[in-house]
Amino acid sequence: MNDIFKALADPHRRQLLDTLYQKDGQTSRELETALRAAMGRFGVMKHLKILEQASLITTCKLGRFKYHYLNPVPIQEIADRWISRFSKPWVQELTHMKHILEKENVMVAPPKHVYVMMIKTTPEKLWAALTDPKLTVQYFFAHRVQSTLKTGADFNYLDTDNKIMLRGKVIEATQPKKLVTTFTACWDPVQAKEPPSQVTYEIEQQGNCCKLTLTHDHFDGETATFKSVGDGWPIILSGLKTLLETGKPLAYKANVH
Repeated sequence: MNDIFKALADPHRRQLLDTLYQKDGQTSRELETALRAAMGRFGVMKHLKILEQASLITTCKLGRFKYHYLNPVPIQEIADRWISRFSKPWVQELTHMKHILEKENVMVAPPKHVYVMMIKTTPEKLWAALTDPKLTVQYFFAHRVQSTLKTGADFNYLDTDNKIMLRGKVIEATQPKKLVTTFTACWDPVQAKEPPSQVTYEIEQQGNCCKLTLTHDHFDGETATFKSVGDGWPIILSGLKTLLETGKPLAYKANVH
């Protein structure tokens, strides 16, 4: 929390976040151009590093380009700690820090949604939380995962009535480092008809913590699924962190699946 508030205290860093809020997934050069009047190249690089260390932004390098994304999870953590108990509707609005504009004329499109979270746990426990139905039911909107985790196997989430709410296939399962699956939202008729997107979980141990990077991409444009998951993932990840660090589910209700 100290790193988050320190990062937000500087007006230039808030301006960088505002710039990414207007258009997510920008390169360093784009950000330098947008803030040329306020600071130089090295100033932008310095502030981006501080924001990344506070997990307020995350980066993804594709080819020669490094893209920067807003990461709403720390804002969600602040809300869970203080704001949610008083004004839950506003908490949900704080997680809407993802925009859907893509840079034109880029050969390889950057991922659409990228989230990073530090969790005080081990890679093995984090992997279990992602793949054990007894654990997913406690943070993934009461849905339990069902999969053998073999390449090509189903990777589904079922509700309490055994109805498939989320359908997927395992693309890669490298325990306890990386899990890649397809993603088809079955809870909504419109989203169920859209082409599958892709979710990648990457686990990296850092001291007594794990860095979890979740990338949701391969959308067929600005689909209904793309718009929907931007609300859901911050809540899921906050619930995952709370469960692993406290042993108790996050007491949060939202109108998303």
